[in-house]
Amino acid sequence: MVVQIQTLQTLIHGRYLVNSPHGTGPFPLLIGFHGYGELAEQQMERLQGIPGSNQWLLCSIQGLHAFYNRYNEPGAGWMTGMDREKRIQENIRYIDSIVEKLVQTLPVSKTIVYAGFSQGTAMACRAAILGKVEPLGVILLGGDIPPEFDSLNRCQKILIGRGRRDRFYPYSRWRRDIERLKKSGLAHQTCEFDAGHIWHMEFAKAAGSFLSEIRP
Repeated sequence: MVVQIQTLQTLIHGRYLVNSPHGTGPFPLLIGFHGYGELAEQQMERLQGIPGSNQWLLCSIQGLHAFYNRYNEPGAGWMTGMDREKRIQENIRYIDSIVEKLVQTLPVSKTIVYAGFSQGTAMACRAAILGKVEPLGVILLGGDIPPEFDSLNRCQKILIGRGRRDRFYPYSRWRRDIERLKKSGLAHQTCEFDAGHIWHMEFAKAAGSFLSEIRP
């Protein structure tokens, strides 16, 4: 008897948080992607901690795959290597649907930036490169740029950072990603700070400067 692997597409609910600034808009849109085992709340706190982000409409998207993390608390992940291509396509459709709804229901301008932490960096890049909406910038901290892309040009402008003591995103991989950006001719900024695998205030300040350059 041969065991066959089959798949079936189904519908599930995704979860995302939105924080609108005061005023009538239109507002620039900053969309965040959390790390492995986290929730949308944690990435929303990071976005809110970026200087000047109170002038942006903030959205934090939660991964579709929920589980209990090592602290026995609810968490979520974006994907694993199993059925990788299907998961990427599902995630892009999910993100596109959220962006479309935000644009249709809220006073959003054409200025859009994606921001990812840890495992969320890959999703921020994939959303920028594969999604329907092309962002004006991408903010990445503590995670790799996905290796499958020959061109990163749809990212337009990138801020990429790491903590010097980050064992999950070592210096060698960070330098490899920076070399990819240089070879692509893509405008980019770097931020390395004295800490581990965390969203550090020094990086938040760099992200604030990055956003102010995109939207003076």
